[in-house]
Amino acid sequence: MENPIRVLVVDDHFVVRKGVCALLAGAGDIVVVGEAGDGLQAVEEAGRCDPQVILMDLKLPEIDGVEAIRRILAVRPEIGVVVLTSSDVGADVLAAVEAGALGYLAKTSEREDFLAAIRHCSRGEAWLPPSLTRSLLAHLKARPAARVPELTGRESEVLTLLARGLSNRGIAQELAISEVTVRAHVGHLLTKLGVSTRVEAALHALRSGLAPPETP
Repeated sequence: MENPIRVLVVDDHFVVRKGVCALLAGAGDIVVVGEAGDGLQAVEEAGRCDPQVILMDLKLPEIDGVEAIRRILAVRPEIGVVVLTSSDVGADVLAAVEAGALGYLAKTSEREDFLAAIRHCSRGEAWLPPSLTRSLLAHLKARPAARVPELTGRESEVLTLLARGLSNRGIAQELAISEVTVRAHVGHLLTKLGVSTRVEAALHALRSGLAPPETP
């Protein structure tokens, strides 16, 4: 492929990091352009190697993964961050989503899931594996119930597609409207839902029943 997706792999465990790199080897449309073993190094490498997608562990020395995500996306908001996690999804993953991560992936996932997550997030699409999303929604139940706002018909359609992980372009194509219109609807949805990222909006929609639970 002429322009493969550039990936930065961040994990403080050398064996895990090398294992992920080996997992991605051979994918013609994906290339690992950098590695980092702590949060500060992740921020530095994100500036140096110009990744499109970062696979980010959260339990890192120096600064944790959530803070690294905040610092990276403050400068490069177009980078798609995929959180690498265990099968237990909790407050740290939710904090990463609130910081701007586009998705999350179990470290034990199959190779095809890694490749699919990278491809989706490189296009600005969310990656919300159903099993991990169910776990995260169960964790969210401990929080106060979110206010369910009144949405227009079109806003409801956009939110349902957003909860399926579609990018603005994908939503525009699905609804036969312009990307500019989609961006406006997404902005209104974030305001109405009281969240700051599209993945938070998707989780809010799933938790409150604004979108069907099978859509992640």
